[in-house]
Amino acid sequence: MQDLLFEGFGLLRYEPSEMRVLVRHGNIVIADTIRAMLVWEPRRIVPTYAVPVADLRADLAPSTGEGMPTPDGVLYPGIPFAAHSADGEVVDVVAGDTRFAGAGFRLDDADLAEYVVLDFRAFDGWFGEDERLVSHPRDPYHRVDARQSSRTVRLELDGAVVAESSRPVFVFETGLPIRFYLPREDVRAELTPTDRRTTCAYKGHASYFSIPGQNNVAWTYLEPADGVTQLAGLIAFFDDRLDVFIDGDRREHPRTAVAEAVRQEFAPD
Repeated sequence: MQDLLFEGFGLLRYEPSEMRVLVRHGNIVIADTIRAMLVWEPRRIVPTYAVPVADLRADLAPSTGEGMPTPDGVLYPGIPFAAHSADGEVVDVVAGDTRFAGAGFRLDDADLAEYVVLDFRAFDGWFGEDERLVSHPRDPYHRVDARQSSRTVRLELDGAVVAESSRPVFVFETGLPIRFYLPREDVRAELTPTDRRTTCAYKGHASYFSIPGQNNVAWTYLEPADGVTQLAGLIAFFDDRLDVFIDGDRREHPRTAVAEAVRQEFAPD
């Protein structure tokens, strides 16, 4: 199934959404539409929204922003909007006296000729119906299942036990290896908080920890999103940087394309 899903990964993909999408910046309404399109530029993991130009509450103008080269390979969420992998025209979004340089992209595609793709990070308020969206629009083909387990999970670093628990929560997420969330009291290594913060559209805002020998290798969701509330306060680790044993059997380190992209985004400092 993953092979089938990735067959179109190098193509421009889009799908209409019936969700009302409201875009704001402070008190300024940028767009309000019930005709949004979810758009995946070639090789991008996550979608963004394109809105009909007719539903903008702002103007579009030739861009004064600077583009950037588009990297090869998987375009994970940390790669800026300015790195476009499809043909089109970069535009500025102008709302009153505020100009958002390079925050729009007019795709060179007949079906999207009347749309503009908006940079999710350029605006501070995105809403699907009346609920705030974070990080990026949710992909309708992406699923996150969190399941309590009684299997024993042990994590080791160079033969030393970092954590061991028989009450983990397993997280099964589309395109990613299983993640193992453990109670903090089952973590033996010293956890040192770091300044790193990330946001997941499906799980919420994460805070990170280092352990001796590994920077930013663990994270937690203190107030996880609806649907994964059982993760609150639990600790997860990047298991491509540790050895993981389940009921005594060692797992191979994950090496999927998406896992590799995630590893690059959150590589140790």
